[in-house]
Amino acid sequence: MLRVTNSLTRQKEEFVPLTPGHVGMYVCGPTVYDYPHIGHAKSYVSFDVIVRYLRHSGYTVRYVQNITDVGHLTDDADEGEDKLVRRAAVQRVQPMELAERFIAEHFWFLDTLNCVRPNLSPRASAFIPEIIEACQKLIATGHAYVADGAVYFDVSSFPGYGKLSNRRPEEQEAGVRVEVAPGKRSPADFALWKKAEPGHILKWNSPWGEGYPGWHIECSVMSMKYLGETLDIHGGGIEHVFPHHEDEIAQSESLTGKQFVRYWLHNGMITVDGVKMGKSLGNFVTVRDAVKKHSPQLLRFYVASQHYRSSTNFSDQLLADSQRALDRLYSAVWAAQRAIAEPRPEDQEASKDMAAVAAAARERFLAAMDDDFNTPGAVAALFELASEVNRFTSGAGAGAKEGLKQALSAFNELGEVLGIVWPEPPTPSHTEGLASVLMEILLQLRQEARDRRDWTTADHIRDMLKEAGIQLEDRVGGGTTWRKA
Repeated sequence: MLRVTNSLTRQKEEFVPLTPGHVGMYVCGPTVYDYPHIGHAKSYVSFDVIVRYLRHSGYTVRYVQNITDVGHLTDDADEGEDKLVRRAAVQRVQPMELAERFIAEHFWFLDTLNCVRPNLSPRASAFIPEIIEACQKLIATGHAYVADGAVYFDVSSFPGYGKLSNRRPEEQEAGVRVEVAPGKRSPADFALWKKAEPGHILKWNSPWGEGYPGWHIECSVMSMKYLGETLDIHGGGIEHVFPHHEDEIAQSESLTGKQFVRYWLHNGMITVDGVKMGKSLGNFVTVRDAVKKHSPQLLRFYVASQHYRSSTNFSDQLLADSQRALDRLYSAVWAAQRAIAEPRPEDQEASKDMAAVAAAARERFLAAMDDDFNTPGAVAALFELASEVNRFTSGAGAGAKEGLKQALSAFNELGEVLGIVWPEPPTPSHTEGLASVLMEILLQLRQEARDRRDWTTADHIRDMLKEAGIQLEDRVGGGTTWRKA
């Protein structure tokens, strides 16, 4: 039974989609005016794991992630400049030219970090007619009003305002957070449609004059277009709870009279060396820069290993630690592959033991994921499996081929849920290859000595290798394995 932490109720609840077997999921996508940064990696990798697990659990998931190419203002509310327009002016290009560049960059980032692409990636600028229609309906029902060529949502018309963020309209005093626009009845009211000032580039004709949509109404219109009036899951960063998601609830439920979202899921923030990331602090890290220092697979694994709701710290030391952990998983997978390929007699009891270990690891992994997508617990189950694989392949469970095949199958299946790709084992260098050949010769000479009961020679070879840091382990069913001590 999958249980998720619903930000709306602040409780962990059993997940039951509106339509059995089907999940409609919407995640706030990027505002395409700059390069994706590691904060985006936290959000989109986290929700990619959630989508992967839902599909692994048998659900058909329609995953929608929007593209904001108009209307997201610099203060994230009703005032300031459009982020895209301002950046385009600085670079002396058309706003949509800049949008195209960073839309491509966003999809490069998703592909690079092995995120499954959304089923749909609607652009806000393509939904102007639907947004105008939604504004007209809200005006007609008394939930919105026109003021100086703009349309504002009347927060007082929606008694449930603040239920997601636990904030009340009266807590926002006029002039404290933003300057109150002319004709705006209350500082808590928010813009559905903004009047285009002279010189504003991104603008459309509307019943109220030339203007452009507000950021919040875009997400409501796009999500309900493809997922219906009630969404199963709406995801996004914790920083979007207020005002963005709070405003989405108010306008959407006022439009339909129905619950807008059944389960709100919010990912935690990211810090850099323990400090909140910001350009002004000089610790702003783009994904492009991050993959110059660290492999995309490592970045993916590091983020996926953290709980989606937790704050994640980004530092070179933590990533180095994570690389060592990832290498341990790689080594276990490669050890299983080698053991399966080696000619050795099968030990049915050892295979049963290894199969039981693989089944137990899979059970622990799935139990962790069912507990609010607890990826740290899921990763721990993979490490437990890796430890057992290493124990078996080092000789303790000699000949457990069939069991190791099940372990390898578990690695592949569960790795897919986390988006981990198991690479091919590294090709040994000439020196490493020569060392392997010499080791095989020594093992063969020692085995010949044992066959003729020349224990002195056999033990002498073993002891010399031990002094050189090589540990030999004789298998019960015959043969010898070696490893660095």
